[in-house]
Amino acid sequence: MRAVGLITEYNPFHNGHLHHLRESLCNTDAEVSVAVMSGHFLQRGEPALLDKWTRAEMALVAGVDVVIELPLPWACSSAPDFSRGAVQSLAALGVDSLCFGSESGKIESLQRCADLLYENETIVAEKTAKLLRRGVSYPLARGKILSALSPDTLESRIFTEPNNILGIEYLKALRLCDSMIQAVTIPRIGAGYHDTDSGADGIASATGIRQKLVESESVSDLIPPTVLPILHQAIAHGRVFAENKYFQLLLGQIFHNSADSSDLWLVENGIENRLLNAAENAFSLEELLSGLKSRQLTRTRIQRMLASLLLGMKRNLVLQLFADGPQYLHLLATSAQGQKFLASRRKQRSIPLIQNFSRIYAILKRHYGVETSAYRLALQQLNLELKGTKIYTLLLQNYAVGNRNRDFFESLRT
Repeated sequence: MRAVGLITEYNPFHNGHLHHLRESLCNTDAEVSVAVMSGHFLQRGEPALLDKWTRAEMALVAGVDVVIELPLPWACSSAPDFSRGAVQSLAALGVDSLCFGSESGKIESLQRCADLLYENETIVAEKTAKLLRRGVSYPLARGKILSALSPDTLESRIFTEPNNILGIEYLKALRLCDSMIQAVTIPRIGAGYHDTDSGADGIASATGIRQKLVESESVSDLIPPTVLPILHQAIAHGRVFAENKYFQLLLGQIFHNSADSSDLWLVENGIENRLLNAAENAFSLEELLSGLKSRQLTRTRIQRMLASLLLGMKRNLVLQLFADGPQYLHLLATSAQGQKFLASRRKQRSIPLIQNFSRIYAILKRHYGVETSAYRLALQQLNLELKGTKIYTLLLQNYAVGNRNRDFFESLRT
């Protein structure tokens, strides 16, 4: 039973994701699709529009067979760590291939870029840091460095387009992990990653769809018909992200804890006064972000920093998790075909796959042993994710569905 892996956010699931799913199955001759999906906090540091169970259900009704959660903090990290965590998760499940969309659509060119990054990791990191300090954006910094390192005439835009950047990092992560997963890419179609206008064939970016929802515009032609009722129901019941609530919680955390945040991931020494000043003068999330933006800090870096501050993500813990990889995976949804695949690869899985959180402590103890550092690290990953879920319930327009510790009470979507 061949399985293709998809690295996703589904924020929300739209026609472009359906195209990616179908093309992935076709291009890899796979019988099963396995999506590793960010949870409640996303790669650019933003909270998700909808909770992870709703988004997993969307994927399931659209035809995805297995949805697992990409754990914090990988889900809320920059491209290299995000990609490595996702690849490690797919490898742990035993998928055969990985298919991703890219502006390039050419796996050979992207692989050459990934090899350049892998073979020149130290010098690329040093030069990237220097350019970032000078105010150059991350994509442009990487593009400039890789263009200089390239022995031939790779198109410079390959290094700067958002899906290409992620694709290159996926390929580098496969090499870092010494993985046998076969990588395939398909051309991205429709609107660009950041575009707010609809593209061809009813395909818009998730950014554009979220903007339309904010402005109360119809997105019916941009969302698969099977998915649309789930989106409409979530909106009708207020189970969608409320930016103003996030803003208020961030202000409270900054006022309460900014002076004692130097041990938090991405919160740099010396930024405490700037955080306080920006919070004291901001009356919206956008004003807070603008007040913190500088030549050295990009918007996405600030968004990740604020998420880290809100979630209390300790720097040492995050770095330890990055070094060791995910300690377990959370299964959110599966089809009947997905259940067959998971059963067939059970003996090959290298880390626990958790379906029922009522048994998670017993499962982790049995896998790692009680007195081990790995068990303690798994518990720290768990505590971070439980906190993320509880805090996310405070960010919804209306939360009235029971206990906020939802990971223990939500059922597997099938």
